[in-house]
Amino acid sequence: MEFNLILSNILNPPVLFFFVGLLAVWVKSDLEIPQPLPKLFSLYLLFAIGFKGGHEIVESGFTPEVGATLVAAVLMACVVPIYSFFILKLKLDIYNAGAIAATYGSISAVTFITASALLTNLEISFGGHMVAALALMESPAIVVGIFLVRMFVPQGEASLEESEKGGWSEVLREACLNGSVFLLVSSLVIGLVTGNSGWVKIKPFSDELFYGVLCFFLLDMGLIAARRINDLKKAGAFVIGFSVAMPVLNAVIGIGLSRLLGLSVGNALLFAVLCGSASYIAVPAAMRMSVPEANPSLYISMALALTFPFNIIVGIPIYLQIIKLVWN
Repeated sequence: MEFNLILSNILNPPVLFFFVGLLAVWVKSDLEIPQPLPKLFSLYLLFAIGFKGGHEIVESGFTPEVGATLVAAVLMACVVPIYSFFILKLKLDIYNAGAIAATYGSISAVTFITASALLTNLEISFGGHMVAALALMESPAIVVGIFLVRMFVPQGEASLEESEKGGWSEVLREACLNGSVFLLVSSLVIGLVTGNSGWVKIKPFSDELFYGVLCFFLLDMGLIAARRINDLKKAGAFVIGFSVAMPVLNAVIGIGLSRLLGLSVGNALLFAVLCGSASYIAVPAAMRMSVPEANPSLYISMALALTFPFNIIVGIPIYLQIIKLVWN
């Protein structure tokens, strides 16, 4: 293991600002980012990564590798929640198992952005189509997770009737048209349509401001993650172990698929990160509506207070090191 790779990732300004957020809560500082701003930062990052991805797809073109990567992305988004559910069901009730399985089958856009920032720092190229993979992987896990809950809850339980209030149309709408997915896909399409001329006009805003905004966003993530850690104290060793072991397992499977598909080092890392991350935005919004019996403080805290910090601090460089070793 090249520990200088982990050090290089930790010494990235956005990651260091994440630590500042953690430290601020632990030393009881009154550091706070005014509430409307984190939402604006999130929207900006989704816009910037989507638009840039659309532009890069235009530059590289649609190839068989791109098509195979997108198919593999959707496949992983459907399969991960299935085996995660059966593992979780050994210790948890069906509702929490389904919600957590969906959380780990979906993705974290900020983890993806942090990985792409590291690749840019290391001057390792990656394809814009990986943004399309990001967009495609967010929704399928939500649908699979809800389906698993409905399939395994005993018939006649009142809670099942409760979850059917909105119907599948509402579930699909929440999964596919939630704000983050909609903005990401829209930005990607606009980047595709406008091509190089659009990129030249938008670049000063979407490219040069990117790292500054990412620093502020990860600072806020650090503040939130530090506060969420307390929610996991009652969760037990199984849940804590799952929060770290499952991302690593999923990322390793993603690396294996990347090798079979012949992806480049940069694309393989982003694919592994997509497989190994967990959603703390889109899935909680859908699960609160469709599986209200699940405990939000459990699945949000697992994704945000453990899996997210693990991935951005040590997971990403470990995955990159594994890829370098396998590819060599």
